[in-house]
Amino acid sequence: MSTLVVNEFLLPDLGEGLTEAEIVCWLVAPGDTIAIDQPVVEVESAKSVVELPSPFGGVVGAVFGSPGQTVHAGQVLLTVSPAPLATDAAAPDSGHAAGATSGAVLVGYGTVERARSGRAVAAGRFGTGQRVTVPVSAPDPVPEPHDTVPQDTGPQDTVPQAGRRSPVVSPLVRRLARENGFDASQLTGSGRDSLVLRRDVEAHIAGLALASLDTSADGTAADGTAADGPAADGPARQAPAEPAPRPGRADTAGGRADIRIPITGLRKVVAQRLATSRREIPEATIWLDVDATELFVARDRLLAATGERFSVTALIARFVVAGLKKYPELNASVDTASQEILQHGSINLGLAAQTSRGLMVPVVHGAESMSTSQLRDAISGLVAQAGDGLFAPSALTGGTFTLNNFGALGVDGSAAIINHPEAAILGIGRMIERPWVVGHELAVRTVVELSMVFDHRVCDGGTAAGFLTYVARCIENPVSLLAEV
Repeated sequence: MSTLVVNEFLLPDLGEGLTEAEIVCWLVAPGDTIAIDQPVVEVESAKSVVELPSPFGGVVGAVFGSPGQTVHAGQVLLTVSPAPLATDAAAPDSGHAAGATSGAVLVGYGTVERARSGRAVAAGRFGTGQRVTVPVSAPDPVPEPHDTVPQDTGPQDTVPQAGRRSPVVSPLVRRLARENGFDASQLTGSGRDSLVLRRDVEAHIAGLALASLDTSADGTAADGTAADGPAADGPARQAPAEPAPRPGRADTAGGRADIRIPITGLRKVVAQRLATSRREIPEATIWLDVDATELFVARDRLLAATGERFSVTALIARFVVAGLKKYPELNASVDTASQEILQHGSINLGLAAQTSRGLMVPVVHGAESMSTSQLRDAISGLVAQAGDGLFAPSALTGGTFTLNNFGALGVDGSAAIINHPEAAILGIGRMIERPWVVGHELAVRTVVELSMVFDHRVCDGGTAAGFLTYVARCIENPVSLLAEV
């Protein structure tokens, strides 16, 4: 009697203190033959959406968890058995033997090729995993995908069909469908090769809302008989009288349904951090109107002199870095455990960004050692990624001060919430032309409102005011910064 080794792929430690993730979609099914480091599942953590590669090669036995389900570090994601050996004695030409494990050290970055001994090597980045020895007398037949895959059948009375697996690329499309109680892959997509697009999901949601209104209006059929009475035996029976309850929805007697949206993933982390900030930090807010006319003049002169464009945000970020060097008390955080104020040696400038995944704060690390051009390029790189919100986890951690350009949202000011555990946040309002007194005469100038919120534990109002007026002077007269460069 021979033995069959079954490898269990556990959800790895995702780093940055993350202990859970939400399954977005499975990239394999039971019965599939996979190679080492082949992506097998897409998960969304609080930081980003990533594909996890399997540290094992072989045949997928079973997968655990369905799309939308939260799994925790150390939980089994799938099992992998060695692939059946071919009858021919031909030597494999691949560097990976069936059932071998990965040498990868980073999620998604592949395996370093090396000679392997006859025994299985450790699973590297994913830990040792679990090996279960199962006595068998002969190789078991490969299970069909539909035998063990948990299927989210979705509503049976509408377009989604349990047997259909249309391609869905966008995590946002999958999430929108899940929040409304169905699986996007069970729709027929209008995109190329039946790709399910956002408009397909939105159209189906609209249809669900109309169906809910029609069936809940009076609970009767068109001929006045009860929907569940004898008259329902006719053609009208094709549509159920009462739609099945769907996750995230609560019907109301008035017609339009309430919607419950789970607080998960990024939104959950943001909510916890903001709540912690409000609960722990004794904050104070100061603000100042600033004449930014000369800032635009300086920007145009830089373009003429260097041929390179500098955004207003990049220039203000340069002033903020200089201000934090002058007032290091604000580049700090409070260690509540030791009751100490920690002043950070590096200035890691966070930039609040409204992305498709929600509010995120990507970080420019080591801004204090960057030139104006380097800082501009680093900010431009973060802005380019803000559209889809798919930042690397390392780009979302380690911030020491946050700059928030909420003027892009069309507002003048805001009493922002400090990005815990930082000690301060500076907001930039919209820049508009206003009447302004210049040389005792009224003139039209470009004016911006700066608003700053700071932790009163790390400094007094004089320090915060000194920093804010310093940045304001740099905006009003950018040449003044040259004296300190």
